[in-house]
Amino acid sequence: WLLATLSIALLAANLSAGAQAQTATNPNINAQLLVAARQSDLSAVERSLARGAGPNSRNRLGKTALLIAAEKGHAAMAERMLAAGADVNLASLEGVTPLMAAAYGGHAAIAKKLLDAGAKSEPVDRMKKPAMVYAAGQGNAEVLGLLLDRGVPIDAAYEQQLTALMWAAGQGQAEAVKLLLSRGAKTGLRDDRGLTAEQIARQAGHAQVAQVLAAR
Repeated sequence: WLLATLSIALLAANLSAGAQAQTATNPNINAQLLVAARQSDLSAVERSLARGAGPNSRNRLGKTALLIAAEKGHAAMAERMLAAGADVNLASLEGVTPLMAAAYGGHAAIAKKLLDAGAKSEPVDRMKKPAMVYAAGQGNAEVLGLLLDRGVPIDAAYEQQLTALMWAAGQGQAEAVKLLLSRGAKTGLRDDRGLTAEQIARQAGHAQVAQVLAAR
């Protein structure tokens, strides 16, 4: 009788543990989390997490809720996903990390939270661009400043030997150019075509930016 009782108790415990494990990886709950993130519905995100959704669940594009929040500029959601244990460096299938998304969108508050949580600035996506290039090319000077403050080399050469200054110049991003110059970016460096940042700006039709660079 005692052995039978123990066997029943063990079976019940195993079933309970199995149910909990299934809940933690339930694809329906994970999908609900991702839908809530896409809809910027923080309350629904909270409910999904409370029901056991995995913080690193990914949609068919490989995007996590944290990455989606970074893309949308939803700081509270990004903070909640970090608190839930989301991987700060988990990239999409295209290689886009949450930090890249925040840099591209100019979401400085989120970028800071990500960096504080251990986000790496070195990874590149399938376009071979890191967060620094996206911040420069989009003219997001505040994010650029954050990245520089965290030790990203200002004159690092990326794909085609393009520096952040060259990217900013080529896109006509005057404020980003001025920030980079104020931080000591070199104007004499050349890309793999032999062009300087000033020449790139002129070629792209950004005369005012070219003048700023020529004055240095």
